[in-house]
Amino acid sequence: MRILIAGGGLSGLSLAAHLAARTEPLGPITVVDDDGGRPIAQAGWASWSDRPGLLDTAVSRTFDRFRVHAGGRERIVDLGAYRYRFVRGDDFAAAVTRMTSRHGGVTFHSGQISEIRPAGEGAEVLVDGEAMYADWVFDSVLGPEPPRADAWLTFRGWHVRTAAPAFDPAIPTFFDFRTSQRRAASFLYVLPRGPQEALVEHTSFAPARTRGVAEVKAQRDALGEYVSEVLGLRECTVGREESGSLPLSTHPVDRGRGPVLAIGTKAGMVKASTGYAFERIQTDSAAIARSLALRGHPFDLPKPPHRYRVFDAALLDVITRDPAQLERIFAALFDRSSAEPVLRFLDETSSVVQEGRLLSGLPPSLYRAVARRHR
Repeated sequence: MRILIAGGGLSGLSLAAHLAARTEPLGPITVVDDDGGRPIAQAGWASWSDRPGLLDTAVSRTFDRFRVHAGGRERIVDLGAYRYRFVRGDDFAAAVTRMTSRHGGVTFHSGQISEIRPAGEGAEVLVDGEAMYADWVFDSVLGPEPPRADAWLTFRGWHVRTAAPAFDPAIPTFFDFRTSQRRAASFLYVLPRGPQEALVEHTSFAPARTRGVAEVKAQRDALGEYVSEVLGLRECTVGREESGSLPLSTHPVDRGRGPVLAIGTKAGMVKASTGYAFERIQTDSAAIARSLALRGHPFDLPKPPHRYRVFDAALLDVITRDPAQLERIFAALFDRSSAEPVLRFLDETSSVVQEGRLLSGLPPSLYRAVARRHR
């Protein structure tokens, strides 16, 4: 069985690690790094999990609480069985290298991928114009035609350093709604890296029609106001700005094309209601590796209940129509001593009974949106 992973980013390297961790012979495995964007060493991912993970050695910071500010109230919320963790790109790449080097059958190749096409019983990947054949190809580069976006998640972050201690390194701010909601449902996020350093990020859930130059200026203005007025940081420097935009879709992706399977964001691994993908990619990678090892194909993958797509679609519907609703919804969800029930729901592992308890106090607009989706 010859395996080729198209793309050496988060999803490609995650799958390589999970394949290498299997005790069954699955190789040889080739990872083609088509680096058309930011090098992985400059990337970073935050996520939550309630269990140990294969790549935990890449985690640089772990938190058992976070701060929320919504509805005019600030709370420190315990995470229960969950932990909120941050992984740096260079640490992640190093952890994957250690795992794949022990396997012995994983090779890495750099080049531009221009086409993936059927060939015999497998597929060919054109890399710098030359064909590479594999029985199974896992594609994080080209992917199938993406579904229509229900909204866009846009974020812009500043790496801030202060002259004096200004941040609590033990508690990140998960969301802070002390920013304008006129253009889009927005909040601020603060990930401390020490008492004098943090990533301060402005995040918006916006309809596609609102994106553009005006959105960039609005986010920079919001960041400047938050840093100086809300956090009260008068003596600080911005070392680097980072930004991105993710399409959020609640429509399923037809990710399988014969011997080719889409992975990562191309496979719809971004959770539409949160924009988080790291843990979903790890879970999907483990399922693919298990299916290949036990079934001889990668398609024996679990499918979450349809109701979670309905919930996500309803939330995006509500907050793109009326941005102020996001703060009301988040204030109701996190008005509790532990965030564990909310995180379990967002992980799509909650029961119907648990969801009924969790959602009972949410604004009526969300229930009406759910009802519209069930018509």
